[in-house]
Amino acid sequence: MSVEAWTYLLVGITFALYIYIGYASRVRETAGFYVAGRGVPAIANGAATAADWMSAASFISMAGLISFMGYDGAVYLMGWTGGYVLLALLLAPYLRKYGKYTVPDFIGDRYYSHTARAVAAIATIFISLTYVAGQMRGVGIVFSRFLQVDIATGVIIGVAVVAFFAVLGGMKGITWTQVAQYSVLIIAYLIPAIAIANVLTGNPVPQLAFTFSDLVSRLNQIQVDLGFTEYTKPFQGKPMIDILAITLALMVGTAGLPHVIIRFYTVPDVRSARYSAGWALLFIALLYTTAPAVAAFARYNLISTLHGKTLEEVRQIDWVAKWEKTKLLAFVDKDGDGKVTVAPGRAFALKGGRPDFNTPDEKSRNEVHIDNDIIVLSTPEVAKLAPWVIALVAAGGLAAALSTAAGLLLAMSSAISHDIYYRIFRPNATEAQRLLAGRIVILLAVVLAGYFGVNPPGFVAQVVAFAFGLAAASLFPAILLGIFDKRMNREGAIAGILVGLIFTAVMIGMMRAPQIFGAPAPVIPNLFGISAEGVGVIGMILNFVVAYLVSRATPPPPEHIQHLVEEIRIPKGAGQAAEH
Repeated sequence: MSVEAWTYLLVGITFALYIYIGYASRVRETAGFYVAGRGVPAIANGAATAADWMSAASFISMAGLISFMGYDGAVYLMGWTGGYVLLALLLAPYLRKYGKYTVPDFIGDRYYSHTARAVAAIATIFISLTYVAGQMRGVGIVFSRFLQVDIATGVIIGVAVVAFFAVLGGMKGITWTQVAQYSVLIIAYLIPAIAIANVLTGNPVPQLAFTFSDLVSRLNQIQVDLGFTEYTKPFQGKPMIDILAITLALMVGTAGLPHVIIRFYTVPDVRSARYSAGWALLFIALLYTTAPAVAAFARYNLISTLHGKTLEEVRQIDWVAKWEKTKLLAFVDKDGDGKVTVAPGRAFALKGGRPDFNTPDEKSRNEVHIDNDIIVLSTPEVAKLAPWVIALVAAGGLAAALSTAAGLLLAMSSAISHDIYYRIFRPNATEAQRLLAGRIVILLAVVLAGYFGVNPPGFVAQVVAFAFGLAAASLFPAILLGIFDKRMNREGAIAGILVGLIFTAVMIGMMRAPQIFGAPAPVIPNLFGISAEGVGVIGMILNFVVAYLVSRATPPPPEHIQHLVEEIRIPKGAGQAAEH
């Protein structure tokens, strides 16, 4: 069978499975809709958390960024992984012990304020919407290449599927769908990685092949011969301060991501929360230790396949012709010699932050434009693996994007329907009314997600990185101080969240003005050398400083809140604290 036939078959089977699980897990009460009835086993929650957290950015885009950025691209690997450890060890057990439904729920009760709840809910919506745009973009890319439809159509199909199981099953349906999606995505990632490692090095274990073979030294030499710096040389494209800022922003941003945090509310108790964090770390490590190897294999294969070949020869390659149709791969013969040259710099000039395929960038000899997001998806084809393996990668990419999108949609839905509609405006709403509100909000959110998927403000991983920056600057300080600083009051928390969120959003908007607003150039390129992806760290520092100063200049929290903070940190069961 052809790649397309295999793709239709595997994607069709997996989509049918997701829809069946969503239908079989449909809920009729709010506890099931928001926290899966708090009955998810630790290992299943670990798999669901891994799928929720390893988005399209991890599956599709991270290896691509590492492949193009070399050592500097490892910032995503270090930041996201370190952030999960931070969340699992520092925050998750305490949040579970508090026993609420959502992050705004925790902040609203901890800071005894509907204003704090509303501000946290708005921050949750802002973060989740930014994040989900990256997922929808990933869905569109997979569909456009493997099912030969345009990106907009692919996004619409993905939106329809995720809306079905999220609306029907809420958190319960999403959880069990994510367990299935984790299985699909990890198999889809590991099988081609193992096959390519074996082909290139004779060692089928990607991590060992990457570490102990001479492939990286060969890649370093090829890079130098073509005018690049060595693949493993640090700080090639970004200054050290930016690398540090991005890593830190990704770490603390992970610990503040509402759709990941609410996963710890779905297990029966604190002990299960700790075990599920351990399982999730194991499941995540399988992919994250493989990604650097995939990145190096992909770069080596792409350069070997394209550089020095004639354009006619290259365009006869099946995968080249198909990716070229999506405009995610493009060529230009700048020197008129009829051959493809891979070199540093851009093949095409930028217009509105995107490549202008009618205007070659004459400042560079590079004649190939490769979108970062196609690296993982195209690698099995470049390595000439079997069609079913290529189709499996497409199904895995969709699983990664849809699993995270579903979690984000629920986080947005919970913020509006539970934290704003129920807790602030309609505390007497019935179960049926609350469920209906949650489902309506998911439908509205999925439409917005689809729009941003068609019109994304950057590459998948970069869009996601902005969400991490916003989370780092807004929710993380409020959660951390809410657990460990009993003197922190509502005035300090609200002021800190607002300052951090507004500062970071404005900075990202100014630095990414071409992509977001269509401006001809960024208003400011960076802040003291820190790019849009890392500026959330500055927002976080401002949040901490403002929260501390304001809280110490205003009255302390009520006595019962201070006692509650002390009780949360006592390592006992969830019962007593949850009853407050």
